[in-house]
Parts: sequence; C-alpha cells; structure tokens
Amino acid sequence: MACFLVPATEAIITTIAAKVLEKKEREQDAVRVKLEGVAPVEATKLPFSKKLKWLNGLLWGGSALLAFEHVWHGEVTPWFPFLTAAADKADAAEMLHEMATAGVSMAVLVTAVWLVMLGVSALIEKRAIKQAAPVKI
Repeated sequence: MACFLVPATEAIITTIAAKVLEKKEREQDAVRVKLEGVAPVEATKLPFSKKLKWLNGLLWGGSALLAFEHVWHGEVTPWFPFLTAAADKADAAEMLHEMATAGVSMAVLVTAVWLVMLGVSALIEKRAIKQAAPVKI
C-alpha cells in the first residue's frame, strides 16, 4: 500500500546528506599507479559523497518502481487522500503495519547491498594503492 514511502524517505535524507558532503569534499587524494607493462596512471580514491550517490540511485529507483506498481494496482490515486488505505481507519492501520514491516525491510536490504558495494570498492582501492610504485617522471 505505502511501503515505497520508507525507502523514498531514506532516499530524500541521503540525497541531502550527499549534497552537503559534496560541498565539503573539494580535493581528492590522488595516487600514481604503475602496473607492469602499462604506462603510469593516476588513481583517485572515490569520495564518500559519490558512494552515497550509489545508495541514492538504488533507493530512488526501487521507490519509483514500487510507486508505479502501487499506482498500477489502484492503491495510489491522483486525488486526496492519495493513498486509498488512508481513507479508512482499519485500512490505515494495515498500511502503517505494512510500512513498518515491508517498507523497513526493503530499505534495510537495499542499504545492506550498498554496504557490500562499499566493501568491494574499498578492497579495489586498497589493491590499487598497494600495487602503486614510485613513478619517476
């Protein structure tokens, strides 16, 4: 009924946080990386604001798909009260229960997937820095 509102709310919060962090992160740490037989390249560590944008993309995309599905099934309407379950107190209680169970579960799962993505990203960045060799220019 309204489970998409929970990840959408998290997406709003993380979007604001990403914008604030992006303003604070001006300079990037750059490392020159030289691999065998390859010209030296500069590797930059991804700023956290960019990684937070990954979470935003996952949350906004999932929320949009869920909202479309609810519109398709007539659970969300373009007129007040917008959520059909909000018109009746019994349905509203069921809607809030669904938001507390399904909505929170979806938001937690998406955030967990993002945390795995952060772990993989950190491993890749560490490997690149470890393989870095001093480059004579």
